[in-house]
Amino acid sequence: MSFPENFTPELVVESPGRINLIGEHTDYNLGYVLPTAIEKKITFKFKRNHTEKECNLFSLGYNTGFTLQLDKIARSNVEWENYILGVLNEILLRTDKLRGFDCTIESKLPMGSGLSSSAALECGLAFGLNELFNLGLSKMDIVQLSQKAEHTFVGTQCGIMDQFASVMSEKGHVILLDCKSLEHQQIPIHIAPYKMIMLNTKVSHNLASSEYNTRKRECEEGVAIIKKKYPEVMSLRDVTATMIQEFEETMDATLFKRCSFIVSENDRVLKTANALKANDLKLFGSLLYEAHEGISKLYEVSCPESDFLVDFSKQYNAVLGARQTGGGFGGCTLNIVHKDKVNAFVEEATKAYKEAFNIELEAFEVQPSAGTYIQN
Repeated sequence: MSFPENFTPELVVESPGRINLIGEHTDYNLGYVLPTAIEKKITFKFKRNHTEKECNLFSLGYNTGFTLQLDKIARSNVEWENYILGVLNEILLRTDKLRGFDCTIESKLPMGSGLSSSAALECGLAFGLNELFNLGLSKMDIVQLSQKAEHTFVGTQCGIMDQFASVMSEKGHVILLDCKSLEHQQIPIHIAPYKMIMLNTKVSHNLASSEYNTRKRECEEGVAIIKKKYPEVMSLRDVTATMIQEFEETMDATLFKRCSFIVSENDRVLKTANALKANDLKLFGSLLYEAHEGISKLYEVSCPESDFLVDFSKQYNAVLGARQTGGGFGGCTLNIVHKDKVNAFVEEATKAYKEAFNIELEAFEVQPSAGTYIQN
């Protein structure tokens, strides 16, 4: 299908991607995370089409679209469509006010980069339809239904972090989010004269979604073992560093590595939040390096390309810290780089990466930004 050229929207919504400074894979273990929305986003243009049930959606990036009927929603063989269908399905379970609409979607988020384009897609759609049809959904409703959509229609058993960051972020802040209670605090972030530079590996190993669900299962198996001795443990969030050490000899080696990483990563999130509050940038950087070591060696969701870039950054005094961000097996590394050395660092990293992997590196700065909003 092609969209009518005279499409004039009633409503324009901007829905951002996010970076997670630290706290990888801790969200589905009900731990702590430290994300923020970024200025790269997906733009949705909405218009009511005055039908009861027909919806037309068009992706400018894919240059393709599809039509659906609200009373006949079923999973699609086209992956990106399932994010849309899942959200519509969840909205229909909550309200009968939804009607036919037309919508164009334009993404400035690199796909497969670990910047959570999926959550931006889900939350932006839900946010826009809530405004367009006055559905009465709260921001937390939007976060939770978007997460549920990913579980049911996409099949990724994600935690709540990505959707939470996409909707709830405030400009110039990171969110310390407790994924168990959903209590959160906005922490101002001042890292000048340093900048947050993302290096996109341009690889997205297709292990990511299958291994994601495997890691979740491994953590649950670890919890079941720990629970036999400590019945109060409901998730790895409840496990201390001392407790996990007790299982080093008796737990399967792989399960022990997974659980150890999550326990130490939760601790690192809290230390990082305190470091940012105290403006201790050196500690912030060293915690990022420590986290990457765990991501690579204990949780094993890194890849040669990400490891190469993180190791490369260690040669530079101008880089305080770096780690792979996102679910794993590619995407971007986050680098904290002195503003005076950004160009030189990017240039040399690009050259070395090209020599090592014959891939053109993509680099860009990100800044903590506001969550999903209506464009005026």
